Amino acid sequence: MNIEQVASLERGQKLPLQRDVDAIAIPFGKTETLAEDSVVSVMQAKGSSVSVGFEGRLFLIEGRNLDALGLEPLPRPTLPESASDEEIEQFVWEQLRTCFDPEIPVNIVDLGLVYGCRLERLISGERMVTIRMTLTAPGCGMGDVIAADARNKILGAPQINKVHTEIVFSPPWSRDMMSDEAKLELGMF
Repeated sequence: MNIEQVASLERGQKLPLQRDVDAIAIPFGKTETLAEDSVVSVMQAKGSSVSVGFEGRLFLIEGRNLDALGLEPLPRPTLPESASDEEIEQFVWEQLRTCFDPEIPVNIVDLGLVYGCRLERLISGERMVTIRMTLTAPGCGMGDVIAADARNKILGAPQINKVHTEIVFSPPWSRDMMSDEAKLELGMF
């Protein structure tokens, strides 16, 4: 199964879980286990993750766990050991483009939420990625979920040992930060 097939899932579609699965609770960003045979409803299927509803709550199931929904799991993204810093940074941006606000069908890069990405080598020799991002509003509760999703995807590269997500509100987000594709998707032209 590829990302296009994930996107073919329909909103409201009910799926029984084929096994226990760790899912990220929305908006808290904490991992919880959903039990096998629980029936979940698809809320949004974008990128490499599926947002589902279960017992009045929302959860994010990552691509590597899609077998719990009866689908083929997506391999965890990775890079060759010999990847350069430029290739690693490109990988990070690619992974950020697979992260979606669970309530908005546009990736966080095109939505204009990511202000920057910095790759650093620590004294220990480990590499750390720092992502500077914002939210659509200071009171938005999705920051922890988006940060957890990004962190989990980026840590698929063996060259990256740590991911730090810095949430900032200066400058404040506005729709002018969205790409033209995002505006078109959301009907904001």
